[in-house]
Amino acid sequence: MMAGVVTMLGIAVLAIALLYGASMLVAVDRRPIVSLPYLSGSDPEQHALSRFHARWYAATVVFLAFDIEMLFMYPWAVVVAMMGPTAVVEMFLFLGVLFVAVFWAWREGAFRWA
Repeated sequence: MMAGVVTMLGIAVLAIALLYGASMLVAVDRRPIVSLPYLSGSDPEQHALSRFHARWYAATVVFLAFDIEMLFMYPWAVVVAMMGPTAVVEMFLFLGVLFVAVFWAWREGAFRWA
């Protein structure tokens, strides 16, 4: 009876050693490269924490405004058939306000890069 237990224990230890060895052979390097940003395999030209020019601030704010607009348009698209013409009028009012904001940003020069 003791021989069976020792045999099973030996097989278990051997299996664990084989699995551990196989995992060491196929393991991906676990040390991350923290100094390089992900650039699709190309070497970076600047430091990962380099500063952006202030002109990008206005473009980023305009992008975020339109991104938030899409957050409101997705649920609207789901309920527009149920709500009827009222929902369409409300969305056109919302888009009108956004158009006024874009016109104002254009007038202020937010889209001018020079």
